This record gives sequence, C-alpha cells and structure tokens, in this order.
Amino acid sequence: MSNSIRVVIAGVAGKMGKETAIAVLNEQSELQLVGAVDPREDGADLGEMVGVPECGIKICENLNQFYQTTQADVLVDFTNPQAVLQNAKTALENGTAPVIGTTGLDEVGMAELEKLSAKSERAALIVPNFALGAVLMMEFARSAARYFKNVEIIELHHDQKIDAPSGTAIKTADMIQQVREPFKQGHPDEYEKLTGSRGGESEGIRIHSVRLPGLIAHQEVIFGAPGQTLTIRHDSMHRQSFMPGVVLAIRKIGGLRGVVVGLDKILD
Repeated sequence: MSNSIRVVIAGVAGKMGKETAIAVLNEQSELQLVGAVDPREDGADLGEMVGVPECGIKICENLNQFYQTTQADVLVDFTNPQAVLQNAKTALENGTAPVIGTTGLDEVGMAELEKLSAKSERAALIVPNFALGAVLMMEFARSAARYFKNVEIIELHHDQKIDAPSGTAIKTADMIQQVREPFKQGHPDEYEKLTGSRGGESEGIRIHSVRLPGLIAHQEVIFGAPGQTLTIRHDSMHRQSFMPGVVLAIRKIGGLRGVVVGLDKILD
C-alpha cells in the first residue's frame, strides 16, 4: 500500500462521486482511497453511503477539514461549477494534483490554475468526458470536419445537469475548429421566431442542449453536404462507462505538467 496513489474524492455523495468511490475501492492494489468530501453527508461512513461494507473513511464537509489530518496525491472533483475552482486551488496548495470532471471553469479560472500548477509543480487534468467512446467520437468528428464544413452538435444529458452546453460539446467544437475555418452556416437571412431556437454558436457551429429525465450523457455531431449527411454519436447508458477513464486519469496525472485538458492527452 506504501506505493499506491492516495486519492480523495470531492462531491462523493453525487452519482459520479459514488461510482468513483466504488471504482477506487476496487483498485486497492494501485489506488488508496484516503478521503471523501461532501457537505451533504458530513460525518457519514463512506462505505455505508455507497452501499459497501464500512471502510472507516468519514466524509468531511470540505477539503480544508480533510487536509487537517490527511494528505492525498490526487483529488477527483465531481462537485459543481461554483465549488470546483476553490477545490482545485486548495488541492494544489496542499501538493495534490486535481483531476477535474466538473465542467464550468472559465478562462479566468483556468489562468489561476495555470499559476498554481506551476507554483506547486503539480498538474491539473480537466476532463470534459471520461468515456473512452466519447473521446473517439470527438476524434472522429475532427477528422470528418476536414471534408464536411457544415456541422451542428446536439448534446443530451439528464435534467439535473445545471450547465449548458456540456464540456464535451464545447471540446468537440474546439477540436473541429482546429481543422475548419469559421463561417456562418445556414441561410444568410435566417432569423429566430423563438429566441434560442437555433442553439448557441461557436465560430459558426451551432450547439444544442437537451435536458430530460431518463438520459445520462449523449452527443451527436451531424455533418451535412449536398446529397448526404454524416452522424457521429456516442451514448453513455450508465455512469460505469466513465470509470475506466477516471482510473486512468488518476494513474497518469503524476506524469503530467501544467494544466491539461482532455482524456485524449493521456491515451497511449
């Protein structure tokens, strides 16, 4: 256990946090779960909360409380856009590398992380989507954009997701923009009868967000050309689909430097 990677999870009472706790507990030969943070379950036993035998880890209200008694090598954050930046800063200030699965960081927050990462000599890994299939979907979309310049993105998530569009949709648009010149799609005189009906826009790429109960995480990228369309779609039907990517991120972040965005950056 002395050579294992010590892990603390923030947002552990959420659905992704619970799945991550179980995944880390199942990797005890390489990973050691040393702490869990969530104000909704302050003081509860982690094992009991996630439905496994008691493990002796008491959930802390916040990261500052955790660091009073324990240290960690890696923080996995599945909290919310309001908490993620402060959690990442607290982790870096304590010599912990954050793996961030929470979307919502803006350019100012990213700049702060860059400074703290350099000062602490710890990387910060931001992953819009931990599903390996989603990473491939984004790569396929970038390849297709070399040949199809007209494209729209539709992302679909559960109705408890509070930010839109998703980090995956934004990352997909960014990757497409690497190989596609910006231009305005559709009729030059088009207008909206209902505000927002054409979705958000990023350098001419329209992005649409759907929020419904029954969904987990889904996205399709639709390309159009005269006489044909091409649709690239990925669906996560269960949060277990994200866990191989989460575990890989925990294992790999120690070899990174600076702020890194995307699971694709750590795939061999």
